[in-house]
Amino acid sequence: MPSPFPGMDPYLEGSLWSTVHIQLSAEIARQLSLKLSEKYVALTNERFVLHVPEDTSVAVEAIYPDTALLAAGKNLSETPVMTGATALSPPLRFQTVMLEHEPQVTVEIRDAANRRLVTAIEVLSPTNKQGSGYVEYLTKRDALLRSDTHLIEIDLLRRGRRAPMRQPLPSAPYFIFVSRADERPTVGVWPILLDQTLPACPVPLLSGDLEVMLDLQLAFTIVYDISHYERLIEYASSPEAPLEGAGVVWAAEVIQQAKA
Repeated sequence: MPSPFPGMDPYLEGSLWSTVHIQLSAEIARQLSLKLSEKYVALTNERFVLHVPEDTSVAVEAIYPDTALLAAGKNLSETPVMTGATALSPPLRFQTVMLEHEPQVTVEIRDAANRRLVTAIEVLSPTNKQGSGYVEYLTKRDALLRSDTHLIEIDLLRRGRRAPMRQPLPSAPYFIFVSRADERPTVGVWPILLDQTLPACPVPLLSGDLEVMLDLQLAFTIVYDISHYERLIEYASSPEAPLEGAGVVWAAEVIQQAKA
């Protein structure tokens, strides 16, 4: 069963996105490999980012409480003490912060002869768009923008921070950004609305070589169908990343029509 939505499925913008991120990147690489000449290869490259969860509510004072804080929260005279070899319960219990190792996949088009990175394609994840992960991604992004590598960013997530631009971006839930090395700092921007199919976008290559087209909707549809996401999504409930305003009504109508 295909997704009921014509383009991006907003119900995938949640706990399922890590699998979508990995599989969509792999499908993009596969699709491009069929279109590239023998001069190029399209590969996926995975790295892991240490990420502090956004919902972390433990403050520094909670991790390292001082004596005054302990005394204010609990009468120390009533706190059990160590007697002999008997271990008693700790006076306080807190949840510690555990860094998450988030996989990040980049599609890399390389010159096969020299293994030179020609074009990097990033399918953004929530980690790329918030907290320490956003800072890490900006560092990597800046290095690419200062090189002679083309950069394509596919942002199919409504939440989180967008790629920084000098002018305000139009109001849209999704974007594709194509930064050609020879046109910087100008970036091609494709805003994508909820009711639109995902566009085909150009993939620039080395100077003198014709670009190839990435059919993002085809890649997304293949990933959705092969992975059977319809078995994991409860379309009768609200998406994990809630829709707003007219989007709520529109999504309900689309889902209802798909059931008919």
